[in-house]
Amino acid sequence: MSGAALSLAKKRALAAGFGSNSNATRYLNQDFRNLRAQSRSSGKLFCDPTFPAAPESLGFNELGRSSYKTRGVTWKRPTELVSSPEFIVGGATRTDICQGALGDCWLLAAIASLTLNEDVMARVVPTDQGFGDDYAGIFHFQFWQFGEWVDVVIDDRLPVKDGELMFVHSAEGREFWSALLEKAYAKVNGCYEALSGGSTTEGFEDFTGGIAESFDLRRPPSNMFQIISKALEAGALLGCSIDITSAADSEAVTRQKLVKGHAYSLTGAVEVNYRGRKEKLVRMRNPWGQVEWTGAWSDGSSEWNYVEGDAPHANAEDGEFWMSFRDFLNHYSRIEVCTLTPDAIGDDSVKHWSVSKFDGSWRRGSTAGGCRNNPYTFWMNPQFVIRLEEEDDDPDDGEVGCSFVLGLIQKNRRKLRKAGEDMHTIGFAIYEFQGQREVHLDKNYFLTHAQTARSETFINLREVSSRFKLPPGEYLVVPSTFEPHLNGDFCIRVFSEKQNETQTKEQVRPPARNLTSNNRSSRNKHQTTTACVCPLSSGTDIKTDGFSPETCRTMVNLMDASFICYDLLRNQALLVSVMQMQCVLCVSNSVCVCVCVCACVCSAGFTLNNTIYQMLVARYSDPDMTIDFDNFVGCLMRMEMMFRIFKKTDVDDSGSIELNFEQVSPTLIPTPP
Repeated sequence: MSGAALSLAKKRALAAGFGSNSNATRYLNQDFRNLRAQSRSSGKLFCDPTFPAAPESLGFNELGRSSYKTRGVTWKRPTELVSSPEFIVGGATRTDICQGALGDCWLLAAIASLTLNEDVMARVVPTDQGFGDDYAGIFHFQFWQFGEWVDVVIDDRLPVKDGELMFVHSAEGREFWSALLEKAYAKVNGCYEALSGGSTTEGFEDFTGGIAESFDLRRPPSNMFQIISKALEAGALLGCSIDITSAADSEAVTRQKLVKGHAYSLTGAVEVNYRGRKEKLVRMRNPWGQVEWTGAWSDGSSEWNYVEGDAPHANAEDGEFWMSFRDFLNHYSRIEVCTLTPDAIGDDSVKHWSVSKFDGSWRRGSTAGGCRNNPYTFWMNPQFVIRLEEEDDDPDDGEVGCSFVLGLIQKNRRKLRKAGEDMHTIGFAIYEFQGQREVHLDKNYFLTHAQTARSETFINLREVSSRFKLPPGEYLVVPSTFEPHLNGDFCIRVFSEKQNETQTKEQVRPPARNLTSNNRSSRNKHQTTTACVCPLSSGTDIKTDGFSPETCRTMVNLMDASFICYDLLRNQALLVSVMQMQCVLCVSNSVCVCVCVCACVCSAGFTLNNTIYQMLVARYSDPDMTIDFDNFVGCLMRMEMMFRIFKKTDVDDSGSIELNFEQVSPTLIPTPP
């Protein structure tokens, strides 16, 4: 299936409800119930061929085939490790998640928060599985992945070293839901090692489909405790961390037993009566399952003796502890909050915001223009229009406008770690916009207009998100990588309090000029005389050794598809077309040597979308993203032929055509004009 057909099929599937949590897409087309039934009927436990019990599923570098860390690793099923394994014992709790030999504390902090909301937990961890009568060595989990929910099937063979589970495990030795969940997430991301290092927001969003916001605790909002309390009440997931100042600080333990550069879950917030006054407390969870805060309000500390009424403290060494909100602000650097309804953490009531999503891609030479530091390529980035029509229903906040949260996510970057790639540094800019929605704005617009808003920073995280409040109107969103010419796929999500209208601005231009039109101006007629003498005007710096046979054949086909020897008039028309292309090449680049494919095609006036631009770059450009004159002429001639064929076939001028098998071949060879 072609890229366009696949995209259309995916849109139709989403419209029909596929990809929702209740009707998740089958990851790698594996059907859990069918596979389980097949395994049971065959009498053999399921073995997953798409994520085998093999070194490549562990990793590629530190956990690679030749690494000392993977020596002696075996794969065992829970039934081989304990006599009576259980999927979940007494309900899933945050103490079920203990970190192993993998640096995925960010993920485990998200899983720990997940257990606080039974409804959200049930969306990720289906309850129709276990080690009972239906056991067949197969399990499944559901994750949100860039706009759709996917159902991920795994077998229950887990990596074991020295008789112990190598990675995440439960404090209850016979409970395996957390280890199996981690394996399913590793499968989605390519291998276990791909999970090493990350932001808790990744896990938050993949477990909820929500959008995450980050708060700098060095400059917290005045109502930060209220924001945390309301977020927890609304079922949000919260994570926090302490910044490191050097590599040596990573996972360094402070004097009061807090771990730097480590992801914690924030799982509770209360106010207690302490010595005749109110004291704000927060409950933290270290996914290690140990190493706890030893300061005020820690387990067994004296402060608990002076609390009036119920005291929520615990004394177990389980990685969970309380601390005062004041100490929390003093010691932690950042908190991340993820909820399906972003307004629930700031308003008095939970509302359903309007949500829009776009998918896009950056491709070297066509749609990867880099940030605003690259003024002559920035305009090439994909462009999206947001229309904000109604102001918020919160006049008491003192600020009138339309609130929305915009998140830019780069797709599937963890999977590319095996190939030596990682997260790009990404961000976005927002411009106040008035004009034609269907026209992609060129560099002149961005050279003369300042941005209205932007992402907080360009950063190499999976997602960059920010909250804005802007006056009603139309706004242009331009997502980009920091450096130009980097390939990647992304999606943009817009959460707005009121209904918004959104649209993709494709790389389209005014109607294409007819390169071989007979309606020429007096200037073009003058060029005809010159063109009869020499195909290229003198005085230019365009270097060419002539046209290749392929380009010549394309010229002949365009002028006379019947391959009849054309007369002098048609020869002159062809030469005029070449002269026009020479002018385009010179206008596109002041030095008149080789120029960007995208700029050349735009200067020629063709109406094209991003997908076609990417195809042209792949077919005609040189490695340095330039195009020589021979390829340029061949490219424009072919496009001219395509436009003619389409216009002839589209008799109703509808903008789309359908071809049956008998019609395909004749359209490849156009009739003479």
